Amino acid sequence: MATIKTADGTEIFYKDWGPKTATPIVFHHGWPLTADDWDSQMMYFLMQGYRVIAHDRRGHGRSTQTDTGNEMDTYAADVAALTDHLDLKGAIHVGHSTGGGEVAHYVARAKPGRVAKMVLIGAVPPVMVKSEKNPGGLPIEVFDGIRAGVLANRAQLYIDFPTGPFYGFNRPGAKISQGIIDNWYRQGMMGGIKAHYDCIKAFSETDFTEDLKKITVPSLVMHGDDDQVVPYADSGPLSAKLLKNATLKTYKGFPHGMATTHADVINPDLLAFIKG
Repeated sequence: MATIKTADGTEIFYKDWGPKTATPIVFHHGWPLTADDWDSQMMYFLMQGYRVIAHDRRGHGRSTQTDTGNEMDTYAADVAALTDHLDLKGAIHVGHSTGGGEVAHYVARAKPGRVAKMVLIGAVPPVMVKSEKNPGGLPIEVFDGIRAGVLANRAQLYIDFPTGPFYGFNRPGAKISQGIIDNWYRQGMMGGIKAHYDCIKAFSETDFTEDLKKITVPSLVMHGDDDQVVPYADSGPLSAKLLKNATLKTYKGFPHGMATTHADVINPDLLAFIKG
């Protein structure tokens, strides 16, 4: 197993496949998942000749089940440690959901030459929680409910979430995959409850507005307009407006987990942006 050790002693698990001389694509997963959530993309881009990299965020998957550092500043620092260790130059960073927040926070702080392009897929920026500054956000009670579910019966929550809103399997006529549901559950239960609990605050309350304003690399914002987890109107379009060099691509009827359910559409669109 490939791991790096961060400054506070946390071990971060990562995959690094493909030619080391090829353009690197770094994938950042959502809550409470792992690098495995990018299986479809990792294989697709590996077969296109790219170098593909994905890590398990601290507290998730095969990385250390941390009780501290489960917030965006440390997440971004962990990414910086990984990209320094691998000496990645001109990388494309792709983030889904919480991973999109991690990407924005990292790219806004990345060393010159490290990042060539950025992609946000169903991502949490600019900010999820409702406030006077963000009236279109979700009430804090929504996230308090997720926290309560984690504490009361995390295993059941990790069945209910993918069975319902994450992949849109609760929509009439949805093509339900038990394998996708089971894989979500498997990934979630690999992580530590303390880190998962803390991460809810990180993904819901972090304001990425200033990060987005700083980013100048070409960026693609991909969002399904039937995203029941990160509602479209308060995320994708707002992020695209804040970024200096962004394209917004809206997917009619697609769910939050569209990179899995609609990989046949998302992957070629990603490839077109990366090549463009």
